[in-house]
Amino acid sequence: MRRIGVVVNPIAGMGGRVGLKGTDGKVAEARRRGAEQRAPDRARVALQSLAEVGTDVDLLTYGDPMGAEIARDAGFDPTVVGSPATPDETTSEDTRAAVRAFAEADADAILFVGGDGTAVDVATTLDELDADIPILGVPAGVKVYSSVFGVSPRAAGRIVARFSETERAEVNDIDEDAFRGGEVVTELRAVATVPVADQRQSAKQLGGGSVESLAESVADAVETGVTYVLGPGSTVGAIKEHLGFDGTTLGVDVWRDGEVLVRDGAESDILDVLGDRNVIVVSPIGGQGFVFGRGNQQISPAVIRQCDLEVVASRRKLDGIGTLRVDTGDPDLDADLRGWIRVRVGRHERRLVEVV
Repeated sequence: MRRIGVVVNPIAGMGGRVGLKGTDGKVAEARRRGAEQRAPDRARVALQSLAEVGTDVDLLTYGDPMGAEIARDAGFDPTVVGSPATPDETTSEDTRAAVRAFAEADADAILFVGGDGTAVDVATTLDELDADIPILGVPAGVKVYSSVFGVSPRAAGRIVARFSETERAEVNDIDEDAFRGGEVVTELRAVATVPVADQRQSAKQLGGGSVESLAESVADAVETGVTYVLGPGSTVGAIKEHLGFDGTTLGVDVWRDGEVLVRDGAESDILDVLGDRNVIVVSPIGGQGFVFGRGNQQISPAVIRQCDLEVVASRRKLDGIGTLRVDTGDPDLDADLRGWIRVRVGRHERRLVEVV
């Protein structure tokens, strides 16, 4: 029997769709903007997947809203090892307390639901305890740079139920204030033991190669009357420059007929300005291949369903990825997006790449 500790950071990812690029220290602002929790739903999917394949599992979890009810909903009869000090306002210390309790209960693995900040809390707590317990993340945060996550909630559930080998992987975090200001400042915070699995995501690569001719060709091809939703990243940032404006490198901007309609917009801002024809322009994350669901949650399912899609990437980036991935939070939309698409890689060249 495999004993698995499960802890949910219920506020993880709340800042994504409302344009905050993270939730650290911004929970009140996220709620003011109308943000909704996404971590509980993603935890539910992961635990349902775990229940489907993990027939011999002893589940440990933390008190609500950090896992107990969700575990029961998924069909488990979990052992609750503790509860958050203030359930209405959970903190990183609650996550750390849960990890300590899992270690004391001799957990064989820890499945956490959150983003890079949650991964840091889990991994550094285990380091302090000198406990070599494999961990795996269910991606629910805005920024998911570390290589300790499943590629999707469902994949994470399957992996933690079935893995037989482990390896070491990096836990990275970024300065969210710098991130909101358009600068990526990453820091290696820990090295953790993780399951070996094809469905575990890679660490994000921050390099990409020359994209100048690619950006110029996209800018030259814009059409009158079409609304362009321009995602984050340096590749699309170069396109924004060629369109004649200083865009937000790590945010989502909307442009039409020479005018910036939205700068660094939230989901609601984007929806408000969509027109009769709309095109999303995004570039996959280097090393991971995610087109949607990592760092661009503002481009929500509601936005995607009203737009055509243009994926752009340098040849070098695609060579390092192989396939593309989507994790919109809407399983039906993810299924619709899977398949082969043409990715623009140069002025005249497109490459056929599979979305898996």
